[in-house]
Amino acid sequence: MDANLFVQLAVNGLIVGALYGVVALSFVLIYKASQVVNFAQGEFVLIGAWTCWWLLASLHLPFAAAFLCTLAFMLAFGLVLQVAVLRPMIGEPAISVIMMTIGLAMFLQALMKWVFGVSAQPFPSIFTTPSLNVLGLEVRTVYVMSTLASIATMVGFGWFFKFSRMGLAMRATAFNQQAAQSLGISTRKVFALSWAISAMVSALAGVVVGVVNGVSPALSLFGIKVFPAVILGGLDSIVGAIVGGLVIGVLENLAHFADSQFLRWGNLYEIAPFYVLIAILLVRPYGLFGTREIERV
Repeated sequence: MDANLFVQLAVNGLIVGALYGVVALSFVLIYKASQVVNFAQGEFVLIGAWTCWWLLASLHLPFAAAFLCTLAFMLAFGLVLQVAVLRPMIGEPAISVIMMTIGLAMFLQALMKWVFGVSAQPFPSIFTTPSLNVLGLEVRTVYVMSTLASIATMVGFGWFFKFSRMGLAMRATAFNQQAAQSLGISTRKVFALSWAISAMVSALAGVVVGVVNGVSPALSLFGIKVFPAVILGGLDSIVGAIVGGLVIGVLENLAHFADSQFLRWGNLYEIAPFYVLIAILLVRPYGLFGTREIERV
């Protein structure tokens, strides 16, 4: 057994898991606000990556400026999308809204292929130093930066929900929409902001993954890969999203280690998270930290 490879993959799992946690937060944010699972989350990741790539490759902006412009664009994009497309669905059955997000995902996927093509495009070189030595391990610079960005995002989410006026309004709306409206909280503003923040945070993950692997339509599958983390942690739990992301990130990398060293199956890295998804749905369908709802009939 290669101990160095084991440690390297475990560290990579924590780094990737932090990104999973960030995208999982986007799932949870929308679900807590509107009780809807957004199946277009992966397309938000893809659009964010393509936007930043275009600003770098076509307009030749510095990376910092392109990144900030991407976040601003995705914030506006999420806001407009909710107001123009999803707001008319308020009050409709949840399944109707979910089907709307599935249709939206297919439309955005096709639009990105039409605009940017289907070939993978590498990001322009960003960091002069490709890797850093962290406690004796060689870690890619983009992974170090992504970990810092992920931690900052998680801390920002915690502060936002605990101390900001809008964050408290969103928590109240998630708990009981009618009670929140009776207190003067605009649920429409809450819904719009949740989609805007979700799109912006997903773009952060899209840029990081795009820098590492390039940008292609396959990047939208990132949203599907994050879904086991959301279910594991609990659809309505902020802490659960972070824990679920870290667990899934480490699990799939350790599955890759077991596969390469012992099993030789060849695809355990891809399918291990979905084994966890099936197991958690069978044993604890509301997740590790999700709210257990009891209905009396």
